[in-house]
Amino acid sequence: MFLSTYENRIDKKGRVSVPANFRSHLSNLGYNGVICYPSFNNQSIEACSQDRIEKLSSSIDSLNPFEEKRDYFATSILSESINLQFDSEGRISLSTKLLNHAKIKNSMLFVGQGQTFQIWEPTSFEKFKVNARKKANLNRASLKWEKHFNNNEGNKNDN
Repeated sequence: MFLSTYENRIDKKGRVSVPANFRSHLSNLGYNGVICYPSFNNQSIEACSQDRIEKLSSSIDSLNPFEEKRDYFATSILSESINLQFDSEGRISLSTKLLNHAKIKNSMLFVGQGQTFQIWEPTSFEKFKVNARKKANLNRASLKWEKHFNNNEGNKNDN
């Protein structure tokens, strides 16, 4: 999984080092790179494995081929996706288009999201995080524990 948050700077050649544990996770999945595309939910860059983008593509393909929303998703995600391979030192070069979308100038945050991660401009992410924390607190009752946890992991009456 992609967990935690890491800050890295863009070097003079426009490259940035992807956190070692993120690279390790992708490598364990059989990839020497990452797929990136502009988020349409936030002012960030979405990043995932090849397998994850293939699942997204299959989900889009399952929509009626004659419905506009299929084209909307394909255009917003697949046509904007870039397959970025790691160099020998674990760096990638994000396109100017992606950097401009996220308003990234010289440093960025790699933010773990479980099966995916996001890349943010640090100040923008801090603002988002404050708001996300408030909304998560308001909506915490909707997050349910699955019933298959054994009794040693907590009170079985917990939600």
